[in-house]
Amino acid sequence: MSMSLRDQLLKAGLVNEKQAKQASKQKQKQERLERKGQIEKDDSQRQVALQAQAEKLARDQELNRQQQEKAEQKARAAQIKQLIEVSRLPKLNTDDYYNFVDDKKVKRLPVNAMMRDKLSRGSLGIVRHGGGYEVVPREAALKIQERDPRRVVLLNTQSEAPDEDDPYAAYKIPDDLMW
Repeated sequence: MSMSLRDQLLKAGLVNEKQAKQASKQKQKQERLERKGQIEKDDSQRQVALQAQAEKLARDQELNRQQQEKAEQKARAAQIKQLIEVSRLPKLNTDDYYNFVDDKKVKRLPVNAMMRDKLSRGSLGIVRHGGGYEVVPREAALKIQERDPRRVVLLNTQSEAPDEDDPYAAYKIPDDLMW
């Protein structure tokens, strides 16, 4: 049969009989005062455990939020990729280029006259895709812009009616003017 801690300490000679009796009397006195309500229980360990549990719960919630955020970002990226691949216009091999600014650099895309006109009117937009640029319809560009505005490089505003206050409304812009 196993011996109590008190008996083990006595046998090892670490405490004497007087010290063991004094420790047991002190313990009994403490329990008696706790029962009578004269002394509060020592709840420090329980408080520390509760605090640690609350901290762990907060860490777990933060980690879960971060994982959810990453999953949402992946889903948005997949939606953007699908939108671009489904709605992009085919690449052209022409000597006529449309110049646009991306990140303070002038870039260019091969276009025909109809695409140039639609790009300048805002019917088409230019988006980043896979290290390059793609031309997509306005509706697709707006959907992409909702999900990630940084992906849309060029989307001109559509203006059907000319401005009444425009002092140059009477002057027609020549068709062969390109930059």
